[in-house]
Amino acid sequence: MMEKVVGVLAHVDAGKTTLCEGLLYAAGALRRRGRVDHQNAFLDCDEQERRRGITIFSGQAQFSWQGQHFTLVDTPGHTDFAAETERALAVLDCAVVLVDCTAGIQGHTRTLCRLLQKYRLPTFYFLNKCDRPGADPQAVRAALQQAFGGAVVDCTSLAADGALSETAREELAALDEQLMERYFDGTATGDDFLRAARQLAESRALRPCFCGSALQGTGIEPLLHGLALLFTTSYDESAPLGGRVQKVRCDPTRGQLTFIKLLSGTLRPRQPLYLHTAHGEFEEKCGELRLFSGEKSHSVPQATAGQLVAVTGLHRAGPGDGVGWVADTLAPTVTPALQVAVLPQDGLPLVRAAELCRLLEREDPLLGVQYSPQLEQLQLQIMGPIQLEVLAGQLSTRFGARVAFGPCRVLYRETIKNTVVGYGHFEPLRHYAEVHLRLAPGASGSGITFESACPLDLLDKNYQNLVRTHVFERTHKGVLTGSPLCDVHITLLRGRAHLKHTEGGDFREATYRAIRQGLEQAESVLLEPVYRFTAQLPAAHLGRLLADVQKVGGSFLPPETAGGDAQVQGLCPVAGFMDYPPQLAAYTGGQGSMSLQVDSYRPVPDPGPIIDAIGYDKVRDTENTSDSIFCAKGAGYAVKWDQVPAMIHIKD
Repeated sequence: MMEKVVGVLAHVDAGKTTLCEGLLYAAGALRRRGRVDHQNAFLDCDEQERRRGITIFSGQAQFSWQGQHFTLVDTPGHTDFAAETERALAVLDCAVVLVDCTAGIQGHTRTLCRLLQKYRLPTFYFLNKCDRPGADPQAVRAALQQAFGGAVVDCTSLAADGALSETAREELAALDEQLMERYFDGTATGDDFLRAARQLAESRALRPCFCGSALQGTGIEPLLHGLALLFTTSYDESAPLGGRVQKVRCDPTRGQLTFIKLLSGTLRPRQPLYLHTAHGEFEEKCGELRLFSGEKSHSVPQATAGQLVAVTGLHRAGPGDGVGWVADTLAPTVTPALQVAVLPQDGLPLVRAAELCRLLEREDPLLGVQYSPQLEQLQLQIMGPIQLEVLAGQLSTRFGARVAFGPCRVLYRETIKNTVVGYGHFEPLRHYAEVHLRLAPGASGSGITFESACPLDLLDKNYQNLVRTHVFERTHKGVLTGSPLCDVHITLLRGRAHLKHTEGGDFREATYRAIRQGLEQAESVLLEPVYRFTAQLPAAHLGRLLADVQKVGGSFLPPETAGGDAQVQGLCPVAGFMDYPPQLAAYTGGQGSMSLQVDSYRPVPDPGPIIDAIGYDKVRDTENTSDSIFCAKGAGYAVKWDQVPAMIHIKD
């Protein structure tokens, strides 16, 4: 049976979960359809989802149609949970983008379609709420084609046998030269049109479009036919095992559940799995295998290529990690631009709050938990205020812990402008490790990268691998503001171990100190996040918006206007626009809206006031020390960073 994993994506409140209910009901997987407003939707499994009426966590369900097995993935539509949506994209075979026909293309829809382009997924459109006053499916279809490319052909007429309306056939013929010739000479068959549509959809040249109403159940059956007929998958369950981790969930009874999309091979309980993570490569033995549908799940004796299966017993896997022959780890496109301080309540110790936040970080690595007992600080990276409310709810319901949060602040980053060599030496009594690292500016958006140029006769391969692990296992802080370090290429030049005295953790200390000592020498640069924004508003208010963008140092493309409305796309610093959407809604009388997504980081034009305002004390931050430890007369002693080069043991 052909396996397909299909995701449904949409701007918040467009009717996405309602469409999922309709698909499952039409396929016979549900006896009755739930409703978001009745708090009984099948895929809204979390209490906060039911109460708020929005999807927060991606959910999945199983159904069959036309002899094929489908895993349906419902994704969050709110921008605060866009990272959860992106994690789902990595395991999909196809995506259905739902568009509210009464609202047209909304801001987050643009973000989603850009992500689909990155992941090269076949894309179907479902134009929802076509029964509502003001709905204009043809105008929305034309707008989708103009905005995102591909031929958007109305396939609502698609029947179970693949038959299409004459209008759809004519539009398909225009996309394929050979099919066009046969169409005009009258020799083209239904199979010819179906074959051409399938090839065009799989290459993304065609975006099949279906019109209907998810709430009324219209247009859903043709969409199911499209998912069955207009793209195929081919997975080899006899090939070597390979897969991709979608997400991690902590289950109160089964422990950590790791959801893996199998790309090839067959997986069985207690089978060893080779994991490729950002922190290194590990082998772990899987436990039980379970298939989920909504809140319910059942154990299976094996999982085969094409399936999305939950695995117990894994502790080191994280979202985006590769399994088996899939040797890379996916870096997210969607990243947070804000950070907050966690403020424990009711006597909750800060260290306990940090432990609980790290449990949530297992599920959402982008939380970027930063805990410093010396500075008495616990900070999280977040997408927006709704996410904060959800985090507080999770800590309360899952762990009985009550917390508050400080004000949202911009999440700055730091990088370097010049190349330096950092030295780290760690030699308390009966310990020993020395590491020399070259730190060089990396490409914008590259993060932290690593290579080794150290000869094996100088440092054993196992120790070199340890250095690599320690480079990636934590978020290193810059020396200007303590912000995360990024866009730095680190090269291991030299290293030394001691046959008797090197212990576990020695190379961790030496690596951390070498990075920090290099940063002390380098010319550091403070970076600020930049939003890519899309704003829709009445044209009468366009002048104020453009003036506000320019006031904060932003830029914009030429505005598009039609029928008294305007749309503007551009870039602006997060610091100047993080609170702008409610302002826009206020001065347009609720008629203006704006979507924001972090696009990139750029140097801050005037970093001095920001550095002073943050007030980071690198000397007090002893967890990120740049000093080294040497040994003399049977005792270790600290050496300041600027004196370390004169005392290192490995000379050039």
